[in-house]
Amino acid sequence: MLIDTHAHLDSPKFDSDREEVIARAQAAGIDTIVNIGFNRETIPTTMALAEKYPFIYAAVGWHPTDAIDMKIEEDLAWIESLCAHPKVVAIGEIGLDYYWDTSPKEIQHTVFREQIRLARKLNKPIVIHNRDAHEDIVKLLREERASEVGGIMHCFSGSWEMAKLCLDMNFYISFGGPVTFKNARVPKEVMEKVPLDRILIETDAPYLTPHPHRGQRNESAYVRLVAEAAAEIKGLKLDEIAKITSENARDCLCLPS
Repeated sequence: MLIDTHAHLDSPKFDSDREEVIARAQAAGIDTIVNIGFNRETIPTTMALAEKYPFIYAAVGWHPTDAIDMKIEEDLAWIESLCAHPKVVAIGEIGLDYYWDTSPKEIQHTVFREQIRLARKLNKPIVIHNRDAHEDIVKLLREERASEVGGIMHCFSGSWEMAKLCLDMNFYISFGGPVTFKNARVPKEVMEKVPLDRILIETDAPYLTPHPHRGQRNESAYVRLVAEAAAEIKGLKLDEIAKITSENARDCLCLPS
């Protein structure tokens, strides 16, 4: 069985066939999905999915591209209240995004710091979004003592040097569709070096669709393709990598067996 540690199945891209997408994931051997609510619109729809399906869990947080819209005191209190829900397993996705120019860096930093502090208060792992902000991600994680809770470096895109720093701070390294791309030299090299007990797999559905479906809508069933790539890179059988990554996800997110 496989675990998709990061999906957005509440996305409008699934409005026409969401139940079929979820059924295909189950048929493909995915027995647990973690859906991510990341702003005022997607947190309620993520919670609704987690409450409807026994095998779907939730992470809730505030995405850096939406940081400018966060009412910090009010929305942090909302996230804190939701973290008491038994299906909420992490705070995320949170982090920094210097690619999309939607929220000023200083606001992103404040929102990121406050959510790390909340995670430490609640002893919840965090799910990190990082785009073109490698140095500042590591800096803020260190300064806010994120190693106390650890978590997931979602769809990791950094170097092995950065991965080592994140591993030292108690984070798991999660790989998605890009590791299946034929020209994805760096993700493959990083996966080869990351210890087996720190690897996770994900889809980020409907985004970052793995080969051979690249360019189409992604879905949780395709996490199997990521697992197949991981098995090849690590020189293991598919059932071995499935067992390892599922155990890692359960350990990181305190998911039930």
